[in-house]
Amino acid sequence: MNNNYPQGSLTVDNNGQVYILMYPPAPSGQSGSILTWTPTSSISKETAKKSSNYVDWSNVVYKRYEPSDISPTDVVGEKKLGEILRYPYEALTELTDYLKIDIRDYVPTKNLSGSLTANGSIRKNTKFESERGQTTGRALINSQVNEIISKTSPTGLSRKKLEMGKGTILLPMPSNIQDGNSVTYSEGNLDGLTSSVYGSIVGQRKPNVAANQNIKNPLNEVLSKLTTRAGDVAETLFSGSKGEAFKNIIVSDIFAQAANIPIGGSLTRDAIFARTTGQILNQNVELLFNGVTLRSFKFSFKMTPRNENEAQQIKLIINTFKQNMAPQLGGSGDVKDVPNLFLETPNVFELTYMQGGGPHPFLHSFKQCVLTDMSVNYTGEGVYSVYNDSTPVSMVLELGFKELEPIYDLDYDDSASIGVGY
Repeated sequence: MNNNYPQGSLTVDNNGQVYILMYPPAPSGQSGSILTWTPTSSISKETAKKSSNYVDWSNVVYKRYEPSDISPTDVVGEKKLGEILRYPYEALTELTDYLKIDIRDYVPTKNLSGSLTANGSIRKNTKFESERGQTTGRALINSQVNEIISKTSPTGLSRKKLEMGKGTILLPMPSNIQDGNSVTYSEGNLDGLTSSVYGSIVGQRKPNVAANQNIKNPLNEVLSKLTTRAGDVAETLFSGSKGEAFKNIIVSDIFAQAANIPIGGSLTRDAIFARTTGQILNQNVELLFNGVTLRSFKFSFKMTPRNENEAQQIKLIINTFKQNMAPQLGGSGDVKDVPNLFLETPNVFELTYMQGGGPHPFLHSFKQCVLTDMSVNYTGEGVYSVYNDSTPVSMVLELGFKELEPIYDLDYDDSASIGVGY
């Protein structure tokens, strides 16, 4: 969304937090020239909504300082990273490998690229402003998380539900780690005569509509000239030895279609040629690039809580995934009498393989993902068994993620990326 609102504009997010549009303190050595939505506690949400400068939350997007060479630690106005959940509930060391999943609000393509299409790669893991410091999807985890990792006891973890669109979940490395990049190709056929017709038509001088500004209907003029030239091409093809072959092909095709009419036969032009001359038209088969694909990732985690703290973390992790993959009830737009007319896109997830306090030095990277499916088997050992507080003894969490955009060649030119890339 654009930020073309006057300084002092107010908005209220879905959690009742009031924001004011202002120039925040600029990072050292930078100019604070970007108006930023800044949280404030001095104005109540009721007062904000009655203000003449009130802006609906759905029209607000966080902005950052420019130029782009500002250090990540200087970026302000980003979405808060929030709290951390983790399984297993034990100390992590600098040599521990694990999967970090950051939760973010979905930002529409129009807000990121300025148009309805992405026009490039716009869904890379983005920077967070954590309540504990800065972190990015493939950069070092923030200092407080490093502190948590280095401690012998797992302090600092959240003991309550994470807020929607913010927070981090740390999980053990899944048992099946793999990535797969693919593009699609399809066979393309083009016989020589069709190619000749196309080449002859295109080879004619293209009609210059711009040369005559008095033409009332330029499209009709173009079609008329193309039709005339197509007729000239056909006359050429029907003359001489090549014309005789062309006529045989056309006649054979008409005869085959006529023979199929009475009982719905399957006779084809090529079948006639094959049965009469032992030949068929050369279709010049070629494999042609047909498009890109989106990568999917499946993970399975077996969770066996060993104490009350670990059981609490597992419950919160499951609840967080379910809540953030669910569509959000949106507003009604201009239709005041129809509540919840729209559904908002669920939150997105940014996955990073980690080793200690930094990204894994070898494994692949992810782009922003959505959680397309999840399932929990509460009888992980094949039999119903619970502790005294009714927590299942063993559970299996299955997660299915899908990236929001394809992988392009320029994604491998990212100097910040390490390991094998995407």
